[in-house]
This record gives sequence, structure tokens and C-alpha cells, in this order.
Amino acid sequence: MAFRFLAMVFLSAAQRRLFATGVPILTYHSVGPRAAGARDPFLYVPTAQFDAQLARLRSESFQTVSLSEAVAGPEDSARKVVITFDDGCANVFQNALPALAKHQAKAIQFLIAKLIGGKNDWMIKHGDAPETLMDVTQIKEWLAAGHEIGSHTSTHPNLPKLSLAAAREEIAGSKKILEDFFGQPVRHFAYPGGKWNEALRDIVAEAGYETACTTNFGVNPPGAPRHELRRIVPLTRSELIGKSFHRLRRKFRP
Repeated sequence: MAFRFLAMVFLSAAQRRLFATGVPILTYHSVGPRAAGARDPFLYVPTAQFDAQLARLRSESFQTVSLSEAVAGPEDSARKVVITFDDGCANVFQNALPALAKHQAKAIQFLIAKLIGGKNDWMIKHGDAPETLMDVTQIKEWLAAGHEIGSHTSTHPNLPKLSLAAAREEIAGSKKILEDFFGQPVRHFAYPGGKWNEALRDIVAEAGYETACTTNFGVNPPGAPRHELRRIVPLTRSELIGKSFHRLRRKFRP
């Protein structure tokens, strides 16, 4: 019952009004129990809650679509939503894949090309909890289930702090690695940590990506810039309040 309530709050009247103004792109990281020592508990969504959110979207007649379909135009009247996962955590393969199949939903996983089958090194070095990332076999099963992959760079750096040459290698190089590994075009990109600027946006476009996702809040109306797509973390009101306090504590922690 608790998770049913969370799902209902997730798609509140205000969220319905927002979703009616453009295509919402939902962003997740990990699905399942929070790892011991995780610094940001809001990167995790319990498996039952994720299942309930998908059920709620389906009951409201939302159709999960690819990013390519999301930006194709307003030709049809379907209520579109895109489900994205950042980082390629193995817990998504283990815990989200059954729920996606159950609700006939499709999703895209943004992978870190040089860390496939490894750990979240960019977080561990800052004292965060280790998470295992999907390996090649799991990614192939993800693709076989009808889902997509995109790039989240090669190593998950802070892109604006890199030289443009180094950023270009992270952006274009990761695309080539993933295409060589899996034998299919990689059309979509997500900026690590949502950190981007106009120069990086242009590099992403020049590398041949159709779209790029930010972490800027909002939905995407017709004509939205394809390499500046907005996303929404599907949190309940109480979770949003908790996340705000969590950020403040981290910001002012001695």
C-alpha cells in the first residue's frame, strides 16, 4: 500500500499539467536497496516503487518511447514519456528489467564506455559506496530485450573542467567504443552530472549524436533543443523536500 501511495503522489495533478506541455524524460540511476555508505540516497529507487511508477504511467495511458521518437515531432496524440538510466549500474539490469517487461516499457541506459563491467570509480574516489556496472553480457541482454544504450562518456569526468580536446575524446571516443562493442549506432548522450556548456553541446552534435540529455528540470515541448533536453527525477513531494535538505547538508558540511 505504501508504494501505491508513492506512485499516486508521483503523478500528481501538478505533474500531469506539466507533462501535458511537453515530453517528460524521467531519469534514474540505481534500482533496488541503497548501498551501505551511499552518500546520496536519492540516486536509488526501491524496486517496488519503480514498478509502481511504471504501473501508474501505464494506467494514465502514457506510452514509453525512445529519445528519437520523443523529439520527432507532435504528429501523433500519444502521451509520450522517456525512461532513462545514467551510469549503467548492474542493479538496473537485475531489478528494473523485470518491471520494464511487465509493463511493456522501453528504456535507455547511458553507459560509461571504459568502465563496462567495472565499478563507479568516479564516485568511489570521493568516498562513495561502490556499485557494480553492467558487463558486456548484461548489456547484450538489455539490448535483446528491446531497450537502447547511449553514451555517458568514457570515464564520467567533469566535462566543463576538461580541455576541449579531452572533452571531444570523452564524447566522440565513447561513441566509437560502444558502437564497436555492440555493433549498432549510438545516437544519444547524457552529460555526466548534468554538467555542460555551449561548447560541449556543439561537440556532442558534431560527434553525431541525435540528442543529449541534461539534468535541467522540465519537459520538452515541440522544437526543444535536441542537445539540451530536460529531465525529471520522479520523486514524491516528501522525497523532493528530503533531497533539498540533503543537498543543503552536503553543501554546508564542514
